[in-house]
Amino acid sequence: MKALVPAFATGLMMTNLLAQVPDNLVVEGVPAFPPELRAEAARYMEFRAAAFNSWHPKEREMLITTRFAESMQLHQVKSPGAARKQLTFLPEPVAGGKFQPKRGECIVFSQDTGGGEFYQLYRYDLVDGRITLLTDGKSRNTGAHWARSGKWMAYTSTKRNGKDNDLWIIEPFKPDSAKLVREVSGGGWSVVDCAPDDEALLVREYISINESRIHLFDVRSGAIAPITPAGEKQVAYGSARFSGSGKTIFVTTDKDAEFQRLVEMDFNGKVLRVLTEKLKWDVDEFELSPDGKTIAYISNEDGVGVLHLLDAKSGKEIKTPKLPLGIPSGLEWHENGRDLGFNFVSAKSPTDAYSVDVKTGKVERWTESETGGLDPQQFVEPELVKLKSFDGLQISAFVYRPDAKKFPGKRPVIVNIHGGPESQSRPIFQARINFYLNELGIAVIYPNVRGSAGYGKTFVALDNGFKREDSVKDIAAVLDFIKHDAALDGGRIAVSGGSYGGYMSLACMQHYADSLRCGIDVVGISNFLTFLKNTQDYRRDLRRAEYGDERDPKMAEFLEKISPTTNVKKISKPLFVVQGKNDPRVPVTESEQMVKAIRNNGGTVWYLMAKDEGHGFAKKRNVDYQFLATIQFYREFLLK
Repeated sequence: MKALVPAFATGLMMTNLLAQVPDNLVVEGVPAFPPELRAEAARYMEFRAAAFNSWHPKEREMLITTRFAESMQLHQVKSPGAARKQLTFLPEPVAGGKFQPKRGECIVFSQDTGGGEFYQLYRYDLVDGRITLLTDGKSRNTGAHWARSGKWMAYTSTKRNGKDNDLWIIEPFKPDSAKLVREVSGGGWSVVDCAPDDEALLVREYISINESRIHLFDVRSGAIAPITPAGEKQVAYGSARFSGSGKTIFVTTDKDAEFQRLVEMDFNGKVLRVLTEKLKWDVDEFELSPDGKTIAYISNEDGVGVLHLLDAKSGKEIKTPKLPLGIPSGLEWHENGRDLGFNFVSAKSPTDAYSVDVKTGKVERWTESETGGLDPQQFVEPELVKLKSFDGLQISAFVYRPDAKKFPGKRPVIVNIHGGPESQSRPIFQARINFYLNELGIAVIYPNVRGSAGYGKTFVALDNGFKREDSVKDIAAVLDFIKHDAALDGGRIAVSGGSYGGYMSLACMQHYADSLRCGIDVVGISNFLTFLKNTQDYRRDLRRAEYGDERDPKMAEFLEKISPTTNVKKISKPLFVVQGKNDPRVPVTESEQMVKAIRNNGGTVWYLMAKDEGHGFAKKRNVDYQFLATIQFYREFLLK
């Protein structure tokens, strides 16, 4: 009978594991969770967020997306703090929607299936809640933008060949009216604004983070003409809006500057005036009021977002209410011209919908998302540190430290590296990561290495092409900071990241094996050559602009040389790989080949793959399982 006990125990453990695993997940190497884990982490799995989408054109009401079950859905909020009325009850997350201008009879929203990012457009009728598919159900359709009249909308679609983001126009109440109005070349085209008279569109052509153009599209003739000079090199244009008169445009650009400035420009690309001359940071976004008199914009100041108001005619700053330390985003004016809606997130508050009355300065919070019963005011705010890298370049990092009274002594550290790579770690709400800080006593550091956005166009280009590993070298400065900080444990460091951050995590495990205990790679690039071969067609040229063109033999040789799969023998510490099967950006094959390579090398690797997810997990049951497995991983390989 004694010989049967281990087999019985093993079988019971496997039964417990299988009972914990949703049937849409592939789980390899992850041990069964102890019974108390879910209860211990339960409150941290109940955080919510609410994103402002759109104002109702006639009523002072908001359209938001939030989750009350498995995924984000459309909800209507009729006044600040009012109940959220759920409008859509769909199995897949809703990516966002907009009320029809002027009449407000419908909402057009976007949704994909299984995280594949082949978004379809749908019409939701306010009268009876009926939902109608507007696109073909197959292609990728993005950037839907209403005409000012509310009669039609423009969007981009890959329907023609699966690669190019052509321009389309549709009357949402006539789904059969969808019409291809302009063929273009490339996957970086998007509609950014419609003229006040509905006669023209502003269209952005994105080539790379350092290069983009603005075009004027004539709706009647179908003609398209560049506003910004076609021959410009390394000039980037961001948001663009027609002025109130429709005779000029406002646009953000780094033309003749290091940062994205807000300027007024004529249709020949001549800068008429710079409205943010003194600002030495990027303008992230802006919106012009319906009467064309006031501009609201958000600056990105060392990662913190600051809301500003400008008189569009004089360019003078208007007194703006001061928001708490955090990040506002998603600006949209109400048709009444005085209510400005936006999202706001901070270390102490999840994303919620807000508005400001620009006449009185009154700020109102429309939603107050749940934090699982935890007091958000007790959450940790980060410390911003500046570090010198190997070549003297200054980089920065946000450091979140656990309570020293509750967790005395040197604390283990997670270095969490952002993706993009043209993205930026900012002081946002930490959600589930608060569990690591508050319950496990782990410090978390978010570095902004070279190649990060927000620090000027020179800085963001410092990791391009053959300079790819210079960003990996920046992490050495972070590790050195940890080892010299009296409150941090230089002997217990983990590295984690998603997407490009997943590559960075793998690269750090390769280069800094002696300094790290373990690492987590979420939808990360494991080999640049296979990534460029297998990523979706509409993305390939956009990624070549960042990583290098693999069709050049020298570049191909370099990319192969630095890829984690090439250097797998140098990765000696435990690894956790997380992937969505339907990921169009970093295909599932990137994770599969990394897991196989680690196993063939005799290494320790956990693998989690969701069959109904894409570039990161969006459905609650999948996110919950990933969170619990990650706690297990850190307890096993970082804390012990």
